[in-house]
Amino acid sequence: MTETMDRNFIWDFIEDDLANNPGMKVHTRFPPEPNGYLHIGHCKALCVDFGTARKFGGVCNLRMDDTNPAKEDTEYVDAIMEDIHWLGFNWDDRFFYGSDYFEKDYELAVGLIKKGLAYVCELSAEQFRDPQYCGDLTHPAVSPWRDRPIAESLDLFERMKNGEFPEGKYTLRAKIDLASGNFCMRDPVIYRIKYVEHHRQGTKWCIFPMYDFAHPIQDALENITHSLCSLEYEIHRPLYNWVRDNVDLPGNPVGFPRQIEFARLNITYTVLSKRFLRGLVEGGVVDGWDDPRMPTLCGLRRRGYTASSILDFIGRTGVAKSDSLVDIRQLEACLRDELNATAPRRIAVQKPIKVIVDNYPADKTEYFEVSNNPQDSEAGTRKVAFTRELWIDEDDFAEVPPPKFFRMKPEGEVRLMGAYIVKCNEVIKNTDGSVKEIHCTADLETGNGMPADGRKIKGTIHWLSAAHCEDVTLHLYNNLTTLENPSAKPDDKDYTDFINPESKIVVEHAKVEPPLKDAKVGEQFQFVRTGYFCKDTKYPNTFNRIVTLKDSFK
Repeated sequence: MTETMDRNFIWDFIEDDLANNPGMKVHTRFPPEPNGYLHIGHCKALCVDFGTARKFGGVCNLRMDDTNPAKEDTEYVDAIMEDIHWLGFNWDDRFFYGSDYFEKDYELAVGLIKKGLAYVCELSAEQFRDPQYCGDLTHPAVSPWRDRPIAESLDLFERMKNGEFPEGKYTLRAKIDLASGNFCMRDPVIYRIKYVEHHRQGTKWCIFPMYDFAHPIQDALENITHSLCSLEYEIHRPLYNWVRDNVDLPGNPVGFPRQIEFARLNITYTVLSKRFLRGLVEGGVVDGWDDPRMPTLCGLRRRGYTASSILDFIGRTGVAKSDSLVDIRQLEACLRDELNATAPRRIAVQKPIKVIVDNYPADKTEYFEVSNNPQDSEAGTRKVAFTRELWIDEDDFAEVPPPKFFRMKPEGEVRLMGAYIVKCNEVIKNTDGSVKEIHCTADLETGNGMPADGRKIKGTIHWLSAAHCEDVTLHLYNNLTTLENPSAKPDDKDYTDFINPESKIVVEHAKVEPPLKDAKVGEQFQFVRTGYFCKDTKYPNTFNRIVTLKDSFK
């Protein structure tokens, strides 16, 4: 959305193009490959493509780049469309597949052969990597079949299409410049043989166009004016322009479609390689593409991220021409800012310890009124039960407290949030030395008020009535990898070597307020003094920690 994006160099280019081409309507496209789920890196491209079109009153197509059938599937097509709609973008009736153009791609490739601008080559994949044939910066590449007669190339290309040859036997190469300093222009392969069933075309085709050939053709056929893509395609731009200018596609303004590159989104501790993410899923390291530790949009959604917080993050990172590394805490801060204002407050005790208030009647239940959200005066209040037996969090008690520990400790006083001040009198232990229960006395004159003698109580802790709570499971999520800068991975290491063993911590038998048992799937809460959580979509009675309550990031 344009409201999430500041002015950037792409908009400057487009404004110049509009000034020089009166009547031009900006037309962009988002072309994901349906071989996996969208991740937050794709979200930047989404915002640039759809947001730029919206900024200039244009339109944006959604095109599935399904020209490489090896790992493509309709499962991914459906998931991609769901994610884009979730973010708030819409392509209306402009939905296409790259495979829609296979006939046209073939026709245009034949046209290049007829013009002497393409030829069938017999170099194997190994020979393509051999310096004898690929050359180097000072020596041109070589192909013994570059001067193959046009008629022979036409015959072989048709026979390739008819399935007469095995994979790797022949390729179709564009005839450009074997001595070019840009290796992308050294007669690149534009068609290869591949016997893989296509998710839409079935076995109709056994030759498939390379992305660098198909992409500019698809853009031109859809009347795209600006093809916005990530920075690694900058070196491919001369090839994009060559294909655009040499195939027979009349009707587009001279010099259009125009390719413009921008930097990818790189985030600390976040590997956005689709191959790596697929390996995690297939290897059982995570429990699916929507595992809340995954940087996929469905994973972030399941974890509890909102579309608006992700768009806010993308807007804050900006659009640049050079790569940079964004701190993942900035993403967390965007969500934290939103949830601080919107999430209802609830009480959860992660690691419960029993507290018995000895001077409180065993048969009495009292209700204290607490705020649903101090940041929202219209959120109202709710009542929380108080009884003789309570749960507090293990971390809020120290038998031998460190300096400046103001929570519960022997002979110390602490405020039970929204209720009484209590004093710890006795600690009862189990045979293994763990704490069984803590006995306290309450100052029953301090319910929601200050002590009559004016003494100051520095510590406040949360609590729940042992008779008025429900057991749930908490999933505490942390960074999936321990590698701060993914691009700094040593060459002799794999990303799987940096999987964080504490990326998911399961806390069973946590105690929560009774109404949370009936919380809606995906509903978000702030568990006071603990963090932001949402109810999981797969596991019953389970809440995912979205982000911690506080962070030092500014």
